[in-house]
Amino acid sequence: MRSSAVWRALPRGDLLLTSWPWRSLAYLITGVLLGEVVLLTFLATLFTGAILATVLVGIPLLLALALGGIPVAALERRRLMIIDPEPVENPHRRPERPGAREWLLLRVREQATWRELAYLVLLVVLLWPVELLAVVFGLGAPMSMILTPVLRAQTGDVRVLKFWLVTSDAEAFAALAVGAVWLALALYPLTLLAAAHGTLARAFLAPRESETGQRLAEITRSRTRLVEAFEAERRRIERDLHDGAQQRLVALTMTLGMAKLTEGAETAELVGRAHEQAKLALAEIRDLIRGIHPQILTDRGLPAAVADLADRSPIPAEVSVALPRRLPEAVEYVAYFVVSEALANVAKHSGATRAAVTGRLDGDLLVMEISDDGVGGADPSTGTGLAGLADRVSVVNGKLMISSPVGRFTLLRVEIPCAPTDHSK
Repeated sequence: MRSSAVWRALPRGDLLLTSWPWRSLAYLITGVLLGEVVLLTFLATLFTGAILATVLVGIPLLLALALGGIPVAALERRRLMIIDPEPVENPHRRPERPGAREWLLLRVREQATWRELAYLVLLVVLLWPVELLAVVFGLGAPMSMILTPVLRAQTGDVRVLKFWLVTSDAEAFAALAVGAVWLALALYPLTLLAAAHGTLARAFLAPRESETGQRLAEITRSRTRLVEAFEAERRRIERDLHDGAQQRLVALTMTLGMAKLTEGAETAELVGRAHEQAKLALAEIRDLIRGIHPQILTDRGLPAAVADLADRSPIPAEVSVALPRRLPEAVEYVAYFVVSEALANVAKHSGATRAAVTGRLDGDLLVMEISDDGVGGADPSTGTGLAGLADRVSVVNGKLMISSPVGRFTLLRVEIPCAPTDHSK
């Protein structure tokens, strides 16, 4: 599990002409800074928690130390891209339900949480002190020699590294030359140290094969459910066309055929009947198209489309969707579909008297919430379509969370990343 890019660069004869030594230096220096901050934070939290533990207030602080590896690991996965462009996947799963308790229980059960804690301890105890020494002797010492001519020009005689007193320009430029050679030679072990740290970080912070296997299995199940859902949708459209518009068109054809064989007032009556059948067929086709992809969503965007859904909902629904710009088409469609299915579930299963739909942009994250005052107890395993909704949301890298205590209410929350597009307004 090597940090492949920097490892491949190490044997190159032109290593010093590439960006890898300097990227490695940046990785080591930021690691030293991070290690210092983490150490001070860890000690402050431990000290505060130990003092306040006597009055029980500090116990949550001490428990939080066990989860301290999670934010540090998240930062380390991003920092690792300094020396390895290949991103490290987040090993943590998303909770199926919202709330701090669900998140905490899931994180405690995950092996990745404890690997990240072990990495935090390793970073604080070993890695950053070693890297501090490496940066001081591999970068700080030679740079002080390289700057000797500048320092001597400003202050006169200069003592380099506390043992070499430079009293002439010749000695100053000799110190510069020695420092340049020292730095060039030091860049190799510094790059090697950064590569080793990257490999170690990836070993601790990347998902294990078992965790990846679980994700692949879930993706496979999700895709299977999506295929089944699309097939069911295709059969519904086919049935609606056959039982609705097609029958209307057949009746229209027969009526027009009869009109050709008649004369006078009877012809006018048959043409009038055909006209009514044509309008009914057109209305059914329009409703069918609206169910596939509503024109109002394309023309006026998500807020207007959600308001239209609320107007047609059998349960009174209050809508508050404020978006400063148009969203990507795929995001709008998924959000619309979620609201549509959620309101349908409210009408069918919740026993609610009212519902509410809210939507907003939190940075580049679309947040939609659908709530009702029904009986609660919604469960993705009971066939209410929640698993299918979660699958559709996952297609656009979003997540769906539900809170539905029995006998109270239901809150469905959807979060979908949606960076601005060229067509955003």
